[in-house]
Amino acid sequence: MPVIGTAGHVDHGKSTLVTALTGRDPDRLEEEKRRGLTIDLGFSWMTLPGGIEVSFVDVPGHDRYMKNMLAGAGGIDVGMLVVAADEGWKPQTEEHLAVLDLLGVNRAVVALTKIDRVDSETQGMVTLDIEDRLRGTSLESAPIVPVAPPTGHGLSALVSAIEETVQTLGPATPSAPRLWVDRVFSMAGAGTVATGTLVEGILSVGDEIALWPLGTKSQVKGIQVHEQPRQSAGASSRVAVVLTGVDRSQIHRGDLLGPPRDVFPTRRFTARLRPARYEAVLKERGSYHLHVGSAAIAIKIRLLDSEHPDLAVLDLEESLSLRVSDAFILRDVGRRLVVGGGRVLDPQPARPWASMVAGAVRMTDALTGSPDVIADALLDVRGRDSLKVLSSHARGGRTTGIEEKGVVVSTQAATELIVRIREATESYQSRYPLRVGIPIVELATQVELSSGMVEKLVSLEPALRVEGSAVASGPVADPTSDERWRTAADKLEGTGLMPMSPTELGLDSELVAALVRTGHLIRISEELVYSPEQVDSLVGVLSGIDEPFGVGEFRDAGQISRKYAIELLEWADRREITRRDGDRRHLIDHSRTG
Repeated sequence: MPVIGTAGHVDHGKSTLVTALTGRDPDRLEEEKRRGLTIDLGFSWMTLPGGIEVSFVDVPGHDRYMKNMLAGAGGIDVGMLVVAADEGWKPQTEEHLAVLDLLGVNRAVVALTKIDRVDSETQGMVTLDIEDRLRGTSLESAPIVPVAPPTGHGLSALVSAIEETVQTLGPATPSAPRLWVDRVFSMAGAGTVATGTLVEGILSVGDEIALWPLGTKSQVKGIQVHEQPRQSAGASSRVAVVLTGVDRSQIHRGDLLGPPRDVFPTRRFTARLRPARYEAVLKERGSYHLHVGSAAIAIKIRLLDSEHPDLAVLDLEESLSLRVSDAFILRDVGRRLVVGGGRVLDPQPARPWASMVAGAVRMTDALTGSPDVIADALLDVRGRDSLKVLSSHARGGRTTGIEEKGVVVSTQAATELIVRIREATESYQSRYPLRVGIPIVELATQVELSSGMVEKLVSLEPALRVEGSAVASGPVADPTSDERWRTAADKLEGTGLMPMSPTELGLDSELVAALVRTGHLIRISEELVYSPEQVDSLVGVLSGIDEPFGVGEFRDAGQISRKYAIELLEWADRREITRRDGDRRHLIDHSRTG
């Protein structure tokens, strides 16, 4: 259901033309009817001869109400530029054309109105002037149709031109619903109603919805399209949405109705700018408003660098929900003039400044691509990101990066991260040669990734491997080649069941941990260790004691102190060699040797 937006100078007959085409006066305010002047947005509709239903958004032509015009221009599919034959090209004609051109509206018709007030020669001269002024803009190929609404002259030809233009529109790309609110009112017996153009997606009765940027939750209670109830509405529809759970005071023009989650408002974005054709360049200095959808927000412009004068970072005074390639208009508030526009490149650019410049250049190449192409480009720029954020910013696009639990890493970033992981692992093992590797948790903290993502990246690098809960690179030093171990092993042979501390054995904590890991030592407690042969002897001693036995019997049989007897029995309980029952124990596994 395409949306046609009017454009043109004040008093050139936009509203009169819409009324003649649709039979419905788009001027709805009492002041508008009294003054004969369109002040705010007006709406109407008709069914074309071929059966296509179209909506009209009629905009004010007076420069005093340019902000209202821009609120209606953001969601149109086809432009209808209106020029009066008796006045010709005027200042607001030029500014309105600039808006359509900057928004990329490349399907349009030109209605040359009031031809009943001029002779054929004047009509011809005005037509040639229009053709000349459209040259080089997105409306260059638009048909120019002469009309006289009071007499009906040319209306059939205009309808045919509209229908031919509408038929060239392609299908909408599947996406989450987005509706920019341009009007809010209360309806008796229904509740709060928000109207706007559904620029993307499908909206259905019963859907959960949210008002962004605040994220206020609501539900779609009812839908009307052209004053007729509908169960759902698709992209490029003028929609009135009845909302539950929100008061009229909570909704404003410029709010976005969208998904209740996974929308990420921003206060800064990078953009590709283009000055209006009557402006030489866009400057940083000035008081600007950004117009996107039906929203108007104060901004500051900072050009990225001299090599790319069309690239900038824009800082917003308020949060706004944006996606890559969203079109916008820039208006100089002081001069009360549209001075440029552009496209969103990255809705959440990363610092530092150099990264924003490189990222903006990369995103420029992806602007015209599919959502998947945009998602891949965004991931290249950011290196890593949440899948939800990427999908939201890339209009639902999916990326080919490396994914782990909702986080995705680009191929280039993965390569760089693997280098960092390998360097961190090698550095760790050079400092701790007897350890099997760097703990995954510690490594994940260093590279700011999840443990799962670290393991996934390690699996891509042949020089790395996962050993238990650690990442290793290269062989691990053999702890038994240390001379201190040979001395300690000799000491352990003559101690019977008497445990010894690492200090008594002349071993440091690193060597002890390695010997325990390789099975050459068995840790009885934090301070005491055994050899495997001693554990075998321990089981042998326990097997020779009548069951159930107590600490005393074990102490006597093992010829050790009570302190060590208690520590050894508690260790045996933990290893399920023995089972404690009160003060007595049973031997439950004669085969375990630790």
